[in-house]
Amino acid sequence: MATLKFKDPSIYKQIKAIPPKEDYLYAKFLADVECSIASSSKINLALFGAGRAGTIHLQTIARHPRIKLLYIIEDFGEKHEKIKQYWGLDDTIFLTSKDSDIVYNDPRVTAVIVASPTFSHEDIVKQSLNANKAVFCEKPIAQNLEATARCFQQATEANKPLFCAFNRRFDPSYSHVRERVCNGEVGHVQLIKATSKDSPMTSVDYLKNSGSSISIAGGIFHDSIVHDIDLVCWILGEYPIKVTTTAVANIEEIAAINDYDTVVITLLFKSGTIGIIDVCRISTIGYDQRLEVFGPRGMIQANNEQPLHCIKRQDNLSGIITPPIWYSFPSRYRNAYVNEMEHFLKLVQGEVQPTVHPNEILAVCKIATAAEQSARSGKPILLSWDD
Repeated sequence: MATLKFKDPSIYKQIKAIPPKEDYLYAKFLADVECSIASSSKINLALFGAGRAGTIHLQTIARHPRIKLLYIIEDFGEKHEKIKQYWGLDDTIFLTSKDSDIVYNDPRVTAVIVASPTFSHEDIVKQSLNANKAVFCEKPIAQNLEATARCFQQATEANKPLFCAFNRRFDPSYSHVRERVCNGEVGHVQLIKATSKDSPMTSVDYLKNSGSSISIAGGIFHDSIVHDIDLVCWILGEYPIKVTTTAVANIEEIAAINDYDTVVITLLFKSGTIGIIDVCRISTIGYDQRLEVFGPRGMIQANNEQPLHCIKRQDNLSGIITPPIWYSFPSRYRNAYVNEMEHFLKLVQGEVQPTVHPNEILAVCKIATAAEQSARSGKPILLSWDD
């Protein structure tokens, strides 16, 4: 009876609890319950490429209530029937790239998703824009900065979205970190650190095909590190004025193609912030993805996520054992891929403004090129920007 005086009124008489904004899955559930969409019209899509990237997007596309997938363009014809049966795509037409004109000439196609090999991106983007289609393109859009800029100019003239996704912007954890930084919770950022270590090891054939020369088409800088550069610059809202890189190839097969497997980049920003990016092509502990932002008012971290984050066990005197972190990017960034596709669909239907802008994509490519130049020359690279 001594604590009876602390008894609260009936829960039914209290103010209804508001779900925390961090519970993004519950927010999605509420939207589904309310069927809250701004537009009920279907978006007719064509998907170019059904490899790794294409399959990631197909996971969203095949089950999305606002999408009708009219075409899949995949050059490995033996995969067509298997994909059709697995995803239940009875109404989808399968083509190879030699028949791409069928897609461009079909007025029903509202937008295309470009997830084909990188050498084919520019042509598909240009042909799609010429045919008045909106475009979602995996990086890179083209083989160099000049060609990429021309594609964006073409999109502007056609008044159609050309969306090149930096998917980490759409990750709930990283979005939350940025929001808190923008709210001034750490004050002026003094240090920002991004760690990215791949799992599993990328095949040598993929590395050879991704390129290793100074271009925006390949090598570890443009194939991988562009994501980390974009993440850091997006959170800070500025670009570096000096880039210094140390890079080595510890793996002989990577050294043989004149690329690197282990890289540390230091970015100096005009505001006085220092950015540090460390990247490795292989991590035996899983897909290591961490972010830390430090300032005079505190620190914000986004540490590695685990599929089974609430499970712990102890064996004898071994201490606490937890499940491993996510194994690779399709699982770690699953929510980000779903969110970026949803953003693109809203772009196509005119419901939102783009959150990834052409000048940002070109700037990130410029920084990645400078990072590679620093690695190969052993000297820091100075960058200038038009304010």
